[in-house]
Amino acid sequence: MSQLAGKFAGILRVSVSDSEVDQLISALDGISDQLTLVIERVDSDFEIELPQTVELNLIGNDRPGIIREFSHVLASLSVNVEQLSTDCVPAPMSSEVLFKAKANLKVPVGLKLEVLQQEIERLADDLIVEMQLS
Repeated sequence: MSQLAGKFAGILRVSVSDSEVDQLISALDGISDQLTLVIERVDSDFEIELPQTVELNLIGNDRPGIIREFSHVLASLSVNVEQLSTDCVPAPMSSEVLFKAKANLKVPVGLKLEVLQQEIERLADDLIVEMQLS
């Protein structure tokens, strides 16, 4: 559900018994003068495969463009970033600066987490990537 062009928009999936379908449609038609409704019947056997939610932690040497490169890898794999926080911190035993990122990602059905991890790790040899399903 969201607001688009100042209007409220949403999608709702409802399950009712076959004997109640016509009654539900009639009831919804009764309020259609107040709302724009699109009613579509779908097969009850239809199942939606939802993307996996993954928590990702990444650390490596900081450098210009690292967020752009990281974002490009995610976009190329159709991974959606739900939340992202980044930080630059001093390395414990040197004057180097480390880049840290924590992200919540929606990984599309069919994309193996190992593939996602390999593609992110290709950005640099020093990147440490940890992922877990949430």
